[in-house]
Amino acid sequence: MTMDSLFEVAHLSKRFGDNTVVDDLSFSIAPGECLGVIGPNGAGKTTTIRMCLGLTAPDSGSITALGLQMPRDALAIKAQLGVVTQLDTLDPDFNCAENLLVYGRYFGMKDTEIHARIPALLEFASLTSKAKAKPGELSGGMKRRLSLARALVNDPRLLLLDEPTTGLDPQARHLMWERLQLLLQQGKSILLTTHFMDEAERLCSRLLVLDHGKKIAEGAPRDLIAQYLEPDVVEVFGVGALALAKSPLAALAARVEVSGETVFFYTHTATELLNALGPYPALRTLHRPANLEDLFLKLTGRQIREDA
Repeated sequence: MTMDSLFEVAHLSKRFGDNTVVDDLSFSIAPGECLGVIGPNGAGKTTTIRMCLGLTAPDSGSITALGLQMPRDALAIKAQLGVVTQLDTLDPDFNCAENLLVYGRYFGMKDTEIHARIPALLEFASLTSKAKAKPGELSGGMKRRLSLARALVNDPRLLLLDEPTTGLDPQARHLMWERLQLLLQQGKSILLTTHFMDEAERLCSRLLVLDHGKKIAEGAPRDLIAQYLEPDVVEVFGVGALALAKSPLAALAARVEVSGETVFFYTHTATELLNALGPYPALRTLHRPANLEDLFLKLTGRQIREDA
């Protein structure tokens, strides 16, 4: 494990029967860094998280966390981790404050120590007024913030967040992002899996792109976009748009892709293409810079995959 790494995975592999779910995966997380893991369904994201938590044993490879080895030192590692899973694991019988209290006891913390932390944790989650409310009385966004506060009860150095904003409305997602940014500013490290490309670009200092269990790209979001994509994108949709993919206009772009009823023209400069689209007033166009969603679709394809 390198001196500047808080968490390091080396040559991790996991098979279920004949299916290799994680294939020779290596990565590290530095103190104060948010590493995002993105990939389509079945890419191996959740299995990787489970191995990092000692819940699933790898077939080969090693996991070093905080100077300790997983799964040998699983309990000592988990004592310094905070975890927010995809599914709601809050206890419905306890109110918000009680959920934090009971969870802190799992770490062997004294009640007086936990009680001293509860007000700040509820304030961090914007749930001070809901201290006596049970999870069933909370909105989806409130539940996710309570789950995050609960994950912080032991003051962890590293947070493992598995799709923490799935199912939230835009306002709730933005509030969750604000809280995660605060944690990064405090020096916490985060391993984040997400399907939201705007979330990955906003929070992550570095990204890991997985497909079929393999790492297919790694780097800072803007660096990956510059490495793999043309800078300009023109989306064209409406009646007759699909025919343009095979028209002379396609020669004005470096690359053309079709998804549903939309044609995507990827180009180094959009001026000539936009002028050529002038005689097609019935079509709708969107000119924008290339983004992480374009990167994701280029590297992993546009075909929808079922959950795996």
